[in-house]
Amino acid sequence: MTDQLSEKDIENISLEDSEQYAVMPLRNTVLFPQQVIPIYIGRKKSLRLIAELDPKRKYIIVVAQEDGSIEDPEPEDLYSYGTLATVLKVFDMPDNSKSAIVQGITRVKILDYLDKKSYFKAAVQPVSDDPINDQLEVDALAKNLRQAFRDLIKVAPNLTDEHTGMLSNIQKANRLVDRAISLITLPNKEKQEILEELNVKKRIEKAITIISREIQRIKLGEEIQTEVHDEIAKTQREYYLREQMKAIQKELGEDEGTIELKELEERVKAAKMPEESEKVAMKELDRLMRIPTQSPEYNVSRTYIEWLTDLPWSKSSKDRINIKDALKILDEDHYGLDKVKERIIEYLAVRNLKQKRNPDGSVRGPILCFCGPPGVGKTSLGKSIARAMGREFIRLSLGGVRDEAEIRGHRRTYIGALPGRIIQSIKKAGTNNPVFMLDEVDKLGADFRGDPSSALLEVLDPEQNHSFSDHYLELDFDLSKVMFITTANYQDAIPPALRDRMETLEFSGYIEDEKVQIAKRHLVPKQVEENGLMKNEVGLDANAIKELISAYTREAGVRQLEREIANVLRKVARELVETKSKKIKVTKKKVHDLLGASRFHSDLAERATKPGVVTGLAWTAAGGDILFVESTRMKGKGKLILTGQLGDVMKESATAGLTYVRAQAEDFGIDPDFNEQTDIHVHVPAGAIPKDGPSAGVSMVTSLVSLLTGTSVKEKIAMTGEITLRGNILPIGGVKEKVTAAHRAGIREVILPYRNRKDLEDVPENVSKDLTFHFAKEIRDVIKIALPGVLKQRRKTSSTNSKKA
Repeated sequence: MTDQLSEKDIENISLEDSEQYAVMPLRNTVLFPQQVIPIYIGRKKSLRLIAELDPKRKYIIVVAQEDGSIEDPEPEDLYSYGTLATVLKVFDMPDNSKSAIVQGITRVKILDYLDKKSYFKAAVQPVSDDPINDQLEVDALAKNLRQAFRDLIKVAPNLTDEHTGMLSNIQKANRLVDRAISLITLPNKEKQEILEELNVKKRIEKAITIISREIQRIKLGEEIQTEVHDEIAKTQREYYLREQMKAIQKELGEDEGTIELKELEERVKAAKMPEESEKVAMKELDRLMRIPTQSPEYNVSRTYIEWLTDLPWSKSSKDRINIKDALKILDEDHYGLDKVKERIIEYLAVRNLKQKRNPDGSVRGPILCFCGPPGVGKTSLGKSIARAMGREFIRLSLGGVRDEAEIRGHRRTYIGALPGRIIQSIKKAGTNNPVFMLDEVDKLGADFRGDPSSALLEVLDPEQNHSFSDHYLELDFDLSKVMFITTANYQDAIPPALRDRMETLEFSGYIEDEKVQIAKRHLVPKQVEENGLMKNEVGLDANAIKELISAYTREAGVRQLEREIANVLRKVARELVETKSKKIKVTKKKVHDLLGASRFHSDLAERATKPGVVTGLAWTAAGGDILFVESTRMKGKGKLILTGQLGDVMKESATAGLTYVRAQAEDFGIDPDFNEQTDIHVHVPAGAIPKDGPSAGVSMVTSLVSLLTGTSVKEKIAMTGEITLRGNILPIGGVKEKVTAAHRAGIREVILPYRNRKDLEDVPENVSKDLTFHFAKEIRDVIKIALPGVLKQRRKTSSTNSKKA
């Protein structure tokens, strides 16, 4: 049986139900009925199957693997539908494998695998196509299939007109679709779907869909290939034309490199550099002429020259001459901050005088450090200063900067080197005398890459910054005309050498009245606009703003206040939309309705009028505040217990205070031996907040005297001051903030160190007029005011003892 079977022969072949058939798995092939294909046989099981095949009845079941990569498939790895085939011829191959030519006979369904040892044997059931209900429709579909196949032949590179001839001789629709799909290169899965489809109409429809998709895929591939080819041809053409253009320009002496070098030379001359810098630039330009344009060194050298030409060596902005106009701009942008404004106006006045008397002279730019808590307007004041002076403003944030190269740049030996951010910012400003703000200078870091704060020493030194040298430029650039302003929250974090080079201007926290004015002038109008409201639609009175400040914020600046104002106005906007009101007035009561319960309360309300409790004054980053010093006694052996997260300085103040009280016990009418059987506990709430500093010394001594004499401290009085062992009171800082906090808390009398009398000049008049100030040189002065009965009682006791004597 070596000849190919005819269609009639195939139809006469019948399967016997009792017979087992050998199963040959195929990796990447699906065999259709009447299709003749060669198969390569290399697996041991398949070779054994061919060797044991009955010479008279060479029937096998050919079935495709679901995954062709499996070397030794199991029954579950094979499709359940296959094809009964006859082996027409077997060939021996040189590598001991075999090759066979097989012809498909009919579709079969594998019912069960009966033998899996040497090779698969299975019981199968022949499957026939479903009866055709509408022959006319099937004939029409078959015609469409033929046409689709003809269209495919026109575009498919592996199909020829000969294949069309094969289909033209087939009349039966089921055979036609099998033959058409068998000729196309498709994934096994799609061919298997056609093999398993028994409805002839659906089989043809699927085949037409597959062929149409293949046509689209091939056409799309050809289009992409054509586009790529055209693009390559265009690129080659452009390259050829460019090369021709270069040759022509070279002949004319107008090549691209020459033009670029001439432009750079003109830019060097126009930059008006200092003589030394221009000399270096021209030398680098001369070197650039000798470097081939294709060399990487060419771009490095050209970039360096471009940086030199882009810097504003001699370009300055003209300062505002009219001091009144400058002051007006400063007042428009910021309320208060008089000392800072005064310093800027002084600088402008000096500059005006120098320009009048010596027009060619230069005024060295001041180097200021704005130090204060967050949100008090340090950064925004820098912008305002630039506007008032008519200068450019640039800002450089130093927070988290750890690399010295950020300031000085990288040397040109490194790939991708650039100047430092100082020179980059000067280039961005476009003038050599901008207002340059170095933000968050107290948050500079240092690591293995260097110390940026050390690099800033040259930048911020008036004696050195006229010749600032960047690692990239390796030329001196004059920064003396720049007005440097640095900002910091804490001076202590700034290295001493750097701090020494700057003129520090302290920004204290705003008091309540200042915050009210800032809110009225700046925050409320800004937030009204940002929240889509009109001025005539909402009214926010002074009492409402004061309530926002005291009950919903606790800060030195106004950032949180601005957020709370925005919060109120958003709710107002919603109310306007929902109720369609024309205007909503926000009062103190309305604030509570909109924002809910107060977040902060007056600390004075928590004070108990018992012996041992004293109101002190403290300075915080958020401004001033009051604190309580509470003392109590119990049986013990003279131990002093300190709680409330106190720092070392504050603990030492408590120890010194107790020592003073013990030394002066008789003067205060206290048993001199109280310490032998008594432990004293001093607590400063709130316990979760760390506290430190010497200014609570006076409060601690007064608390101990109050406790040990059983006398309550005078109501609505607060105190501050550092003590010595001899009972002297030393001056303290932050008087303005502390006094303002006392006023805000409802205090009526304040005890201050005598040497702080001069600091009352900084306290706003509307605060000081409501308070009575006492100035103490020693502790006895404090005791007379805060505990008046103690010293009187001591005098009575002394006189009684004298009479008895």
